[in-house]
Amino acid sequence: MTLPVTAALAIAMATLLLFLAIDTVRQRFRTQIGFGTGDDERLMRASRAHGNLAEHAPIVIILVALLELSQAHHLALMAVSGVFIVGRLLHALGLYMQPPANGGPPWPRSVGVILSWLVILALVGWTLWLLATVNL
Repeated sequence: MTLPVTAALAIAMATLLLFLAIDTVRQRFRTQIGFGTGDDERLMRASRAHGNLAEHAPIVIILVALLELSQAHHLALMAVSGVFIVGRLLHALGLYMQPPANGGPPWPRSVGVILSWLVILALVGWTLWLLATVNL
């Protein structure tokens, strides 16, 4: 296979996306809300966990694929992809948790966001560096 790291990342994200989509549908059946989330907190959490993953995963998969096609360091790509997977799992878990008494977000959600954004920032920087040094 030409892009094994990209394939593994895409499989992990597709699997998580499917689980989150199934839970969103379960919550829709429970509430009988076909569109939007109404005032149901569990439906809102499930819907946002699913939507947030769908918003973040595609660009990361694309950047990993571009880097892999550019012969970027294989183990480093695996590590960055692994951090993204952990970040997305933590974020989804944090969305399902009740907020702490102080009113802030649950720690898994915060850590998941930070990890995800750091990965995106690293991939953007890495891609720009390769673009500037190898392809210009």
